[in-house]
Amino acid sequence: MVPYAEKPERVESLLNAVGSPIAARDHGLAPLLDVHDAGYIAFLQSAHDEWRSAGREGDAFPYVFPARGRRPLDLERIDARLGQYAYDCGTPVTQHTWEAAYWNVQTALTALDAVMDTSRNSFALCRPPGHHSGKDYMGGYCYLNNVAIAAQAALKQGAQRVAILDVDYHHGNGTQDIFYDRGDVLTISIHADPKTDYPFYWGHADETGSGPGSGYNVNYPLPRGTEWNTYSATLQHACEAATAFKPDLLIVPYGADTFERDPISHFKLKTNNYRDMGNAIAALSLPTLVCMEGGYAVDALGTNLASFLSGFTDQDG
Repeated sequence: MVPYAEKPERVESLLNAVGSPIAARDHGLAPLLDVHDAGYIAFLQSAHDEWRSAGREGDAFPYVFPARGRRPLDLERIDARLGQYAYDCGTPVTQHTWEAAYWNVQTALTALDAVMDTSRNSFALCRPPGHHSGKDYMGGYCYLNNVAIAAQAALKQGAQRVAILDVDYHHGNGTQDIFYDRGDVLTISIHADPKTDYPFYWGHADETGSGPGSGYNVNYPLPRGTEWNTYSATLQHACEAATAFKPDLLIVPYGADTFERDPISHFKLKTNNYRDMGNAIAALSLPTLVCMEGGYAVDALGTNLASFLSGFTDQDG
């Protein structure tokens, strides 16, 4: 057991840097069910109660997984269902997981409303992160995929194409999975090479989409120790790919775990680099929704976010 990196102090650091937030508006369950499996949603709502009813104490941790020959099964015991809907042991279900994850999505959807209403930019202060969560699984501190739900909601509201540019240190495997066979959402991710870093089994450069989605998934794995010069060149390629797609909306899962002092990551970006990152993305001149993902150097998290958002302010004049 190790200390949990995704902790409430992250939000305190972020709020200290960006000021008072606007309260999230409740959009109900429908946008969640447009992306996530209904059985999985029901599981998140009941899992902790089932765990305690089974005589267990504390948080519900999965410990056995159907790694081969996975198929739909009607499983009853909570131990089995935890493994059915998870892929790692670092994403427990606590007493308040459902409430936190649900309102996290509402935060992203409320920020999306602002973008759709004004064709400008908005930031969603999401916690916990979401990009590792797939249609029917949790993992990597993620329970519901905030950016995927926002993308699908935008399409439902009339957008024809949505581009997702993930700049978190870790690959957004859940987002990739959800849209892998679709051509109306372009998923782009710049991340640590999965040969050496979590989530290992997704995020390789040869994963490019399938069927109607062939060519609409782009991965840029980078080695540990990557500094801004290399990262910025890769970001430029990613921005060019996003521009060529001609999206109506850009969604940016932003993770500050690319920071040089992040305790669980291994890139070497500095605080001032995030301003340049924000500048490069804002220069695309697309309506943009930014959703908070990772970043675990709590003392520097707010400063890094403020630097990133200042890049958008620069472009706005």
